[in-house]
Order: sequence, then structure tokens, then C-alpha cells
Amino acid sequence: MAETALDTRQKALQINLDPRLYGTFAEIGAGQEVVRWFFRVGGAAGTVAKSMSAYDMTVSDAIYGTSERYVSRKRLEAMLAHEYRLDVERLDATRGEHTCFFAFADTVAARSFRGGSECHGWMGITFQHAPRAEPSRILIHVRMLDNDNAAQAEALGMVGVNLVYGAGFLSHTPEALLSSLLDDLSVGRIEIDMIEFSGAAFGKVDNRLMSLKLVQLGLSGAAMFGPKGEVLQPSEVFYKKAILVERGAFHPVTKVHMDMLHLASEKFRALPEVQGKQVIEVMEITMRNLMSDQKVMDPQDFLDRADVLAACGLPVLVSDFSEYYRLSAFLSRMTSEPIGIALGLTRLLNLFDEQFYLTLQGGILESFGRLLKNHLKLFVYPTLDKETGAVHYLETLSNLGPIQQLFGYLRDRGSFVGLSPKDISVLSIYPRDVLDAIASHDPKWKTMVPPETIEAIEKKHLFVHDKR
Repeated sequence: MAETALDTRQKALQINLDPRLYGTFAEIGAGQEVVRWFFRVGGAAGTVAKSMSAYDMTVSDAIYGTSERYVSRKRLEAMLAHEYRLDVERLDATRGEHTCFFAFADTVAARSFRGGSECHGWMGITFQHAPRAEPSRILIHVRMLDNDNAAQAEALGMVGVNLVYGAGFLSHTPEALLSSLLDDLSVGRIEIDMIEFSGAAFGKVDNRLMSLKLVQLGLSGAAMFGPKGEVLQPSEVFYKKAILVERGAFHPVTKVHMDMLHLASEKFRALPEVQGKQVIEVMEITMRNLMSDQKVMDPQDFLDRADVLAACGLPVLVSDFSEYYRLSAFLSRMTSEPIGIALGLTRLLNLFDEQFYLTLQGGILESFGRLLKNHLKLFVYPTLDKETGAVHYLETLSNLGPIQQLFGYLRDRGSFVGLSPKDISVLSIYPRDVLDAIASHDPKWKTMVPPETIEAIEKKHLFVHDKR
């Protein structure tokens, strides 16, 4: 029988009673919400070397250096580096042989009397997993979902205690540590949309898999990482940028995927409302696209896809947004700038299948209302009819039956933008054929994928054991 998870009070007390753990708490923006748990349960003198809160920006700048955004990763990293260095400098000589020093920090914007700001924060801990070991670090970004300040503060304190406990007792099992972050909480109160492990205790951790785990566990609706495997926080990456997203399985990425993105990018950047804006292009994979027929996800398959997309120099968004309108809502929360989604004609027609919207009170009309809110545009790539060899374009669609009028209305209002490949021969490339060619050592697969991906596939032996 699985052990019952400790509640927040029990975790704080266990940390206080452990003679190994000793360090500093520095919190900005939402009070001393984490450290007060340790004072409240008793025995805090065994854990807390120092507790501080630098609310005033001038005071904060004097301690940690200036920053353009106070609730940011840069500010959090400065806090952790400063406080951890002081702990070791001041205390190592007297107790370093038997102590695991740590510095916990957070910088948070909770709900205020003025309202209006996003309720989110950065939280992290730098720590030693053994006395005098090289430091390790865990960073997370949280969104507080409660409607009032007191509830947000309570939730923030709980996730902070969970993070300190995880560093102290679960660093050898990072997946268990990640799963424990919402102990005593629920995804309806806190969302964690970024986590990064680094340092001596996490040498074998792949942060891309940890990002995927966030989505799997329901801790976040989406997670993001860059071409070098680095973990990204979506709201910081998308901040004040126009966004172009291509959704797919990318199993693997082919010339078709890249042609679609390039053509959509040309059309998107040419829009009057996008000209002069900073644009970011992203490849998005849904959890559904990562599941096999048995509903089991193969982590190596995920990493293979990620490696090939990285070779193309593209960031990857992994989401649990099966419905396009949910993806639209997520992106709209990240930026107020224009948004575009590139997709194939077949996928576009699937959006008109009413069976997908039975749970929406407004059905298909509500789904398109949500999807196309804020003038989002769909950039539609043509499809090849295998049987007839005919190429079907957005502009040539007709005789669509019951959906004809709705389709025509949305097309005429400019919600759909047609794409036209310069070389229609790429339309005959299918990912399944690429996988079969790789498995059979047929070199023709090299003509089907972007040139920049060939070396990665060969060098890392990607997709060689794929069974799909």
C-alpha cells in the first residue's frame, strides 16, 4: 500500500527536526508565506539561518542588483546566488562538515487591491544534497488561481514547503519530487508551467522529460523548451510577441512540416498588424499526439521528436490542449499581439465536425468563437488525394454540405489564409513512409526530411526502433 503523503505542517516540522538542513529564506512580493510555516510548526531555529523580505524596490536593488522586471527568472536567480553564497561564506567553517546549506527564494505578484496584474511568481531553491557537495538548483514558475489574496498566499506557502521538502528528501527521485509539489493542494489552485533541475544532484535529469511530466500530471496545461533542450517559461518567451504555431505529431518532422511553417510565416509576417512586430515560431505537440494506440507514451520517442525539431532550431510547446480553441485561449493569455496557427486542409475540415463539441453548450459555433477570438488566423496548407493525385486547396473547396455556409462566412471574414507550395511534390511525403525507410535502412528517407535533421537522425540513431 502506498504511503500517505505528508501534509504541509508535517513536512515543515520534519525539515525543522532534521539537523542536516539549514539555510535562508528570501521572499519578495507576497510576504513571508513559505518561511512562516517553519516558524508556525516550531523548531525553526534548527532550519532558518535568516529570513528576509525586500519589498521596497530600492532596497531590493541594493541587495540583488537592478532588474527590469521584479517578478522574473533573472531576479530569482540573483536572489538565490546572493543568499546561497552568504550562507556558505558565513557558516561553512563552523558547521559545513555536517550541514546541507540551502537558499530558498521567491518573487511573486499576488492579487492586490488594485487588481489587474497576472497572479504568478518564480520560486526556487539552491541546495547541497550532501555536506559540502557542489550546489544543485530547482526553479519553478507558478500561477496562482485562487480569487483572493489570502488564498493565493496560503497556496504559495504550501508549494514552497513542498519544494524545500523535495530538495531535502526527494532529490534522488526527481519525478517523485515533481509529483509532490502540489501535495495538500490541487491544480485548481496552483499551476506549475516550468520546472528546471540543475547541478550536482541532477546530472542525469533531462529537463525536457520533466517538462513533459508537468503536463502528464496535470500540473500545467503546457510546457515549453528550446532548441538546446533548455526549459522555457511560456509567458516570458511569448511576452509582447506575435506568435505563429504549427501543430503536429512530428513523427518525424518532414519537408511538408517545414514548408507549411515557412509559407505560413511569409503570409503571417506580411499582415499589416504583424509588420514591425517581433515574431516567434513554435512547433506544438499535444499529449494525444504522443500517445500510442495503447495510450502509453514512450519517453524515448518523445526525445527523438524533440531532437529532430531542435536540429531545425525550433522551440517546442507540449500541451494538453486537444481542442484548437483551448490552444487559442492559452496563447491569447500569453500575448496581446497577433496569433496564427498553421495546419493542413484535412485538419481544418476536422474542425467542422460537430461531434468534437458535444460538451460545449454553444457547440461548433462556440468553438469557432473561442478559436478565432482576437482575430486569430488559420494558415491552411493544401492536401494531396492519394487515390486521384488531385491537390485540394483552401480556395478550391466546394460542395461541403451542411458546413458550407459557416465555412464560407469564416473564409470571407479573413479567418482562413490559403497557402500554396512552390513544389507540390512534397505533398506526397508522409511521416509513416519516412519511419519505414529509416527502419529498413533505405536512404530515400533523407530526401523526405529537412536537410538539417539528417545528421541528428543518423548520429543519434533516432527512430531506428520505432514500432509504429
